[in-house]
Formats: sequence, structure tokens, C-alpha cells
Amino acid sequence: MENRFDIVKDYELEPVPQHKRKGWVKLSLVWMGGIVALSAIVLGGALGSGLSLSQAIAASFIGSFILAILSALCCVVGAKTGLSTALVSRFALGKYGSYAVSIIIAIALFGWFGVQLDLFGASLHNILIDGLNINIHPLILVIIGGILMTTTAVFGYKAIEKLSLLAVPLLAILLISSLSKVMSDSTMTNVANAPIIGDPLTMGTAISLIIGSLAIGAIIGPDISRYARSTKDAIISSFMGYFVGFSIVLIIAIVLAKATTQVDIVEIMLTLGWGTAALLVLILAQWTTNDNNLYSSALGFSVIFQKIPKYMLTIMAGVIGTAMAVGGIYDNFIPFLNFLSALIPPIGGIYVADFIINRQKYKFDKLGETKDVEVIGIGVWVIAALLAFMTMPAPNGFGLFTLTGASGFDAFIAAFVLQLILAKLAKGSTNKSIVSSNAKGGNVS
Repeated sequence: MENRFDIVKDYELEPVPQHKRKGWVKLSLVWMGGIVALSAIVLGGALGSGLSLSQAIAASFIGSFILAILSALCCVVGAKTGLSTALVSRFALGKYGSYAVSIIIAIALFGWFGVQLDLFGASLHNILIDGLNINIHPLILVIIGGILMTTTAVFGYKAIEKLSLLAVPLLAILLISSLSKVMSDSTMTNVANAPIIGDPLTMGTAISLIIGSLAIGAIIGPDISRYARSTKDAIISSFMGYFVGFSIVLIIAIVLAKATTQVDIVEIMLTLGWGTAALLVLILAQWTTNDNNLYSSALGFSVIFQKIPKYMLTIMAGVIGTAMAVGGIYDNFIPFLNFLSALIPPIGGIYVADFIINRQKYKFDKLGETKDVEVIGIGVWVIAALLAFMTMPAPNGFGLFTLTGASGFDAFIAAFVLQLILAKLAKGSTNKSIVSSNAKGGNVS
């Protein structure tokens, strides 16, 4: 007999069964649904207004390629284990370390859920006034949006997949049609020679903005890739989402900004005459991104509050995130979210490196054998997070020096290298101890 809770079952505390796994096509659409939002198009507009066309396109390819590599590395671990990011981190950081990971990821993501929801309400408010002359208070729209986004997150991966299957093709049609319409009245020569109309950016800053915008999503890749049928599907979908999907959206937004000499994507769409329907597609894209935030935050909380069903944790997180949006999170909480965001990229570097060295222990049936605290992993996390703050510009960081220009990427690389070296040394030391003990036992006999 089918359990009445099967509809919201999401395998938050166990591996996703093989018969529930997906191929790269559906996974790619889920990634694109999570990655491509109004904020991504706005970022593309900012790149187009602050760089030359060739620089903006180059920055888009480089930044999205780096994100694809980060995502693929993390997603392989998720595909191999079938476990969420919070559970995967337990092997590298220990039981209590994974609790810390769960709390940080969960708070950061439902915080960003509130920020995106605030943007959702404000954007929909403007669309309804401009397109239909309907004036609904933004806070009411925020609450409605919070309910809708929480609903899809409650049903987990299956609902997110279905929403992405609807939203991604619609967004693709909208962007391609917009590009076609703009270019019918212009030429690539005019676009290429368009002046910089916004604050000028350097290539390094542009690439850093691109990496920083989605670094957290790449690190928590196992939350999605645990549904991958194979590591090949996980890797292909990461590149399809981050490198293909994200870079194309950025480049289209860049060309639109250059061709229209406008930065505001909403204004561009209205200028093109697409009307309210087109802007509602952008709002739908925002929805597919934000339910991913809530979905992953609930997965994190599930590891700590194991006796509370995930759907209830999702509802609670949705209520808190919506309340934060209503309370004006954007103005009051961004510095704290940036602080938390600096702590997340090292986690990916740690568990990826540890998985490479200690792959044999990354199995669900060995989860109970993990230590309370993995000293090496925790130590590496602290060092890499400090590095992130040292390279992060003030006021959120210390701004002491720069490496790649993207503090989260700095932290990932530092954590990966340190964990790789220390885990290898620790494993070698353990193996020597075992050999030594066996030799002594042989002598006694």
C-alpha cells in the first residue's frame, strides 16, 4: 500500500534509489531553471553596460566555465553517493561539522530566498501597474509568491523538475525572440561599437561577479546531482546548466543592453513591446530559482532535525523566508548573508578533495561510522574561510589582498589543495601504522 507521504518523499536522509535517477537532459533543465533568473539577466545587462562587447562575452565564457568545473566536481560526489550536500559533508567534517554545514547552508539559502522573494514582489508589482494598471501592494505579492514557491519546494525535486520543464523553454523563447527583434533594427557592428553606458568594469571584476553570483549553487550541487543516473549525467548537466545555459543568457542580455543602450531588463522588454506576458515569464524564471533555495535549505535542516519530516521543515523555512522578505531583508540582512556566503565555498573544496583520497568511505552504510569531528576537515575549513574574508573587499571582508578576484573561488581552491595534501598524509600515516601493527603481530606469532 502506498504511503500517503510518498508524494513529498525526497530521500533527504538516504541515497536516491537508482530507479528514481534522471538522465542529463532533465537534470540540465533543472539546473537551468535554478540558474537562469531575473537576477542573471540583470547581471548580463550590467556586464554589457560596463565592458566592451568582446570583453563582456569573454568574461561570460570564462566565469561560467569556471562555475561549470566547480559544479561538476561537486556533482560527481553527489552522483556517486546519492546523498545531499549536508550528508556528504559528514564524511569530511564529521557529525558535528556536518551540522554546522547544514545550519550555515540552510540559513544562507532561506535568507537569499527572502532577498529573491523581495525582488519578485517588487518586479511583479511594477509589471501589474505598467501592463494591466492593477495596483497590488508589493507585500501582498511577496506573501503570494512565498506561498507558491514554498509549495513547489515542499514536493521536492519532482516539482522543481516539472516547473523547470515549463519555465526554461518559455524563457529561451523570450530571450531568443528579444535578440532577434533587437538585431533586426541593428547590426553587430553597431552593437560591437556601442559605448560603455554604465560604471566601467575590469575583466577581473566582471569574472568575479559571474563566479560570485552562483558559487554557492555550484557547491551545493549534490542536492541536485544525487538524482543523476551516472557521473556522466552529472557532469554533462553541470556544463549544460552553467557553461551553456548561463553563458548564453548573459551574452543575450549583454547584446540587448548594447543594442538598446539600456541596462534595466524590464525597461528593455517593455520597449520591445512584448508586454506583460513576457515579463511574467521572467517572474516565472525567478520562481524556479527561488524554490531551489528553499529546497536545499530544507535538505540541510533535515540532517539536524531528523525526526521532523522534510515537508514540514520546508514549510517552516518558507514562512521564515517570507517573513524576512516582508520585514525588509534586503536592507538589513545582506551583510550577514555575504558573511555566510564566504563560509560555503570551502565546504565544496573539502569534500571533493576528501572524496578523491578516501573514496571508499563515501558510502551510505558507513555514514554511522563517521567521527563526531574530523579535525583535518574542520581546520581546513577555518583556514580557507579566513582566506575568503582576507580577499573579500570591505566592508564585508578585510580586503587585505586579492588572488583570483573572487573570494569564494579563492576559498574553494585553498580548501581543495589543503584537504588533498593533509588527507593524503593522514591516509599514508594510517596505512603505515596498520602495516607496522601487522608486522609486530607477525613477530609475536
